[in-house]
Amino acid sequence: MKIILLENVEKLGRKGDILEVAAGYARNYLIPRKLAMEVTPGNLKMVELQQKALKKKLEKERLSFQELINRLNEVTLTFVRKSSEKDVIFGSVSASDIQAELSRLGFDLDKRKIILDEPIKRLGTFTVPIKVYHEDRAEIKVVVVKEEAPASEEQKSDRAENG
Repeated sequence: MKIILLENVEKLGRKGDILEVAAGYARNYLIPRKLAMEVTPGNLKMVELQQKALKKKLEKERLSFQELINRLNEVTLTFVRKSSEKDVIFGSVSASDIQAELSRLGFDLDKRKIILDEPIKRLGTFTVPIKVYHEDRAEIKVVVVKEEAPASEEQKSDRAENG
């Protein structure tokens, strides 16, 4: 069945796309939820007009998000964590940690937009993509460094004897 999407549908398409889907999926899910409508000549004409208006609006939005992307690309976040001798950190640096640090810097982003397949569990420098606007992404640099432990008792006594 041919349908026109009225909203963006994850893993299916974007608003205004004309797609061929299973009839049951269209009748039982997409159309009742007002996510799509059946293709007819009248509907096509209406959607074309909406598409033109939408294109202009999207271009304006994209330009405003471009500034945010440029600012995010310059961000470097540093996390200090305790770690083992094999550079594996105790705990991890998760999307929530990154989101909290970004909000502290004045960026208001949803943590689901931070594309981190699994939390960072090693020391080092990582590039983390952030979904800003549809397919437009920014990349921030995340640096995880070792927490310097205070000198142990043995090292302190050696310094006292030699000093």
